[in-house]
Amino acid sequence: MEPILFTPVTSPYLVPFDRSFRIAAAATRPPDDAPGKKDNEEALQETIERLDALQRKLYAHDRYGVLLIFQAMDAAGKDGTIRAVLRGINPAGCQVWAFKAPSPEELDHDFLWRCYARMPERGRIGIWNRSHYEEVLVVRVNPGFLEAQRLPRVPTPLDELWQQRYESIREVERHWARSGWVVLKFFLHVSRDEQRKRLLERIDDEDHQWKFEAGDLGVRRQWDEYMAAYQDALNATSRAWAPWYAIPADSKAYMRRTVAEIVVDTMKQLELHYPQVDERKAADMQRLREELERDK
Repeated sequence: MEPILFTPVTSPYLVPFDRSFRIAAAATRPPDDAPGKKDNEEALQETIERLDALQRKLYAHDRYGVLLIFQAMDAAGKDGTIRAVLRGINPAGCQVWAFKAPSPEELDHDFLWRCYARMPERGRIGIWNRSHYEEVLVVRVNPGFLEAQRLPRVPTPLDELWQQRYESIREVERHWARSGWVVLKFFLHVSRDEQRKRLLERIDDEDHQWKFEAGDLGVRRQWDEYMAAYQDALNATSRAWAPWYAIPADSKAYMRRTVAEIVVDTMKQLELHYPQVDERKAADMQRLREELERDK
């Protein structure tokens, strides 16, 4: 399984490509010797500065695109991580999209159709808050949603359908990589206890009550089913050209730093440079420079 654009960053959170990932054994907390909150925040700021420099080259070079995909259970910190990692980055070079329940128009197409319209342009960093993976996560846990998709054939047992969708996902992500897009996927792995704590904080904090939805508790009751769906999806689709990273999410500061460092260490591998002007343009620039110097 050869990489295409980059070699996946070495990390204890890289989901291996041999289907050996076990979600019950995956960390939700930082290691005991991990830096504290202040150190993580300082390291994050330094990493953002490096990301900003890389993003400027990415934009000017205009040959590659970067797609960052975030999936997680409720209250894991997707929004905050996206906001923290992109703070200080030129907005013109970023495209953020949150995938909600599919619209009637989207349901009239295949499950990957709506993703193509949201792919970042070359030279830009695209961020997806949820993604095409909802079709093998939420829909798998709640197969009643398939009725609205009006599929001409629903395999029995349903596991065949999920295997078909994993195959489609692997193929489209490899196509994106071959076409010049870096695809990095982050599962923000929050513990059930930490999620409970954060949901209670949302209820108690007037400034965050708007984030709370009664449906969050319904999803929480399906925790085991979601964990099984995540484990299967990550094992089936973590590949060298589009790796998954299962990032511990109980510490927001550690999570954000870790995500940012993986993004930077990946983008550093791209052959990015500012465009070089040809001799004719260089001569024109020199002539205009002399004209500006005389214009006093």
